Amino acid sequence: MRYFWLAIFGAVLCAHAETMLQSGPQRVSLLELYTSEGCSSCPPAEAWLERLKSSPRLWNTLVPVAFHVDYWDDLGWKDRFAKPEYTFRQRAYSLLWGSSSVYTPGFVLDGQEWKGWFSGNPLPDPGEQIGGRLGLKISVNRASIEYSGAPGLKEVDAYLVPLEMNIGSEVLAGENRGRHLAHSFVALALVSQRLSHHNGNFEIELPFDYPGAKAVAVWVTPAGSAQPIQAAGGYLK
Repeated sequence: MRYFWLAIFGAVLCAHAETMLQSGPQRVSLLELYTSEGCSSCPPAEAWLERLKSSPRLWNTLVPVAFHVDYWDDLGWKDRFAKPEYTFRQRAYSLLWGSSSVYTPGFVLDGQEWKGWFSGNPLPDPGEQIGGRLGLKISVNRASIEYSGAPGLKEVDAYLVPLEMNIGSEVLAGENRGRHLAHSFVALALVSQRLSHHNGNFEIELPFDYPGAKAVAVWVTPAGSAQPIQAAGGYLK
């Protein structure tokens, strides 16, 4: 009976644990990786992304997200993390850049194609750019987002992505057949919503029920734009 009540007490604590994330006013960069378990060129890019876990930039000046696309799924191996909305997002970027094709691994830094990884270049630092203050509170299956600090901005869109960390897959077919693949910063969902404007602040409350999530990323853009103006992220409690 003692262990039963300990289990109940632990479950209550977990259910009420709050995660609060807050950016400073300086700009935090959003780094997106478009990848697939069906692509033999992607594991090195994911290994590089994995190493960001030990970077002092993580969550402070950089928020990484790995979007698994589904256009490799018909070529021998179905990626369990792939979603069509991630492919749509990558194709939308491609059209903005005047291209009709997409590829993996593909990096996007602050809404712009970034090819520096292929030549071994370091990630650019956002420096002292001002991005405004972006806050996120997650509590009891709810997420509250608040943003301020963008004079003259009339409408703001928010994007919320729960992230899985430190997971692996044994690939049995396709280009990576026989390989064990390690993943972090894996997007489990992509939720977007227009924020409400109240007394100079933009805010919204959203459902947040992702038992597998270990971290979270959030960013804001001007309404209808692909260009992030501020990002935040961190590990969930």
